[in-house]
Amino acid sequence: MRGPAAPRVAVKWRPPLALVVAAVLALVASLPLGAILLFRVWDNQLVRQAEAEVAAESAALAAGIAADLTREPPAGLVLGPPVTPPPAIGDGLTPLGPRLDPAADPIRPPRPEARPAEIAPSADLLAFGARLTPQLRATQALTLAGFRVLDARGVVIAGRDEIGLSLAHVEEVAAALDGRIGAALRARVSKHPVPPLASVSRGGSIRVFLALPVAVDGRVAAVVLASRTATDLRRALFAERHALGLAAVFAMATVAAVGFLFQRTVTRPVRDLIDRTRALAAGDRAALRPLPHHGTAEFASLSQSLLDMAAGLAARSDYVSTFAAHVAHEIKSPLTAIAGAAELLADDVAEPAMTPEQRAAFLHQIGENAERLGALVSHLRDLARAETTPTAGEARPDAVIATLAAEPRPVAIVAEGVLDHPLALSPDTLRIVLGHLLDNAARHGATGVTIGGAIEDGRARLRVADDGSGISPANRARIFDPFFTTRRAEGGTGMGLPIVRALVETHRGSIDFVAAAGGAAFEIVLPLAAPRV
Repeated sequence: MRGPAAPRVAVKWRPPLALVVAAVLALVASLPLGAILLFRVWDNQLVRQAEAEVAAESAALAAGIAADLTREPPAGLVLGPPVTPPPAIGDGLTPLGPRLDPAADPIRPPRPEARPAEIAPSADLLAFGARLTPQLRATQALTLAGFRVLDARGVVIAGRDEIGLSLAHVEEVAAALDGRIGAALRARVSKHPVPPLASVSRGGSIRVFLALPVAVDGRVAAVVLASRTATDLRRALFAERHALGLAAVFAMATVAAVGFLFQRTVTRPVRDLIDRTRALAAGDRAALRPLPHHGTAEFASLSQSLLDMAAGLAARSDYVSTFAAHVAHEIKSPLTAIAGAAELLADDVAEPAMTPEQRAAFLHQIGENAERLGALVSHLRDLARAETTPTAGEARPDAVIATLAAEPRPVAIVAEGVLDHPLALSPDTLRIVLGHLLDNAARHGATGVTIGGAIEDGRARLRVADDGSGISPANRARIFDPFFTTRRAEGGTGMGLPIVRALVETHRGSIDFVAAAGGAAFEIVLPLAAPRV
């Protein structure tokens, strides 16, 4: 009878291991660029760079304007609130560092249009601004930044356009008029088409505005309003295309190397293991060999465990086949004898020709063979129980030996050595093991059996020796084979020692025949019971 079919894994699409590895490697390779784009790391750096450059240029212009205004103040020059200088860092240094944080500061709308001035600048002040305009345009041509100079009321006095109009309502300009440095990020609206990637400017969507107060006698005398479009990320990437190309090649080579390593150490061994298990499941004994490549120590261990399991199943299959053949042979002989005797008795009923003694002999033969069949079936049941018996419990050999000695047996039991340590098996199991050995000794003419005990390497060793006729050298290699017996005529089934061996091995032990001066001797090795907490 076949057992139930193996549970089947639900059939649905699942990504193969190679696809998962490729996806993971691609994700890892794209993490640097993805992080730059997602967290705008490069964008932030470009904006800060634009702000730092504009601040340096504005500071240079402001210093020159302040010197001119101090040396020859134009008529109509108005001084505003006191100027708040940047924090000093020592030795009189007050660096003008970046103030804008693109990750936190909002992107404001484009700069508001200029408004008519409430109070027009004086003619001298406009003339002063006209002298500054060529310098501002020359600076703009080189830096691509826009510059305007405003008076202390926020009216433009120098720049490309908007002369005479007011920008006092612009937030960053209002901060500068109050004596503080004003800065803002604003969306850029361009009148020009999208430039090529190689363009230095005009490609970005964010414009940096910086309003720097010009101090005369510590008060606001003018404002330098500068603006510049931050370099576009695409342009920055285009400018670094060669370095980025080399980095991409290096990343691809690294990913390819890691993928090849993963394929050699994981993917290939997994595929080979799958193919090998399928071949073994199909009954291919030639597949019972190590893999050509294991990749890692874990796969080597898994492969060895698979080979051990497959070898055990193959040995078990061979054992079952051989055992079934032996069972068929052992049962066939008494059945044949019973059937023959029954047939002769049936013929004698139709035509009586047997003497009472002959009829009694046939009936006795039927009874003996039936008894032999019963004993054989009983031992088969014991063997099946021995191979599946639970391994729980613990037993002390001295207590079990005392129980066996109290039972009526034709052999005397002598106990010696260390026998008071609990063993990792139940008392009933140990009694069955020792009982079979005692019965075997009695059947081979023994009158005494010595059971000795010792503890070695954390395991118990029991030596069971008798003074019987012993076992001939020719038969010693087969004494644990099922159905092997030299006492078939006396009703022996050859199942006693196989049952003992099955019980011992089920409990992670071993039993072996050992040489003895007279009679037979067996050494049993069993694990000790775990100490109680």
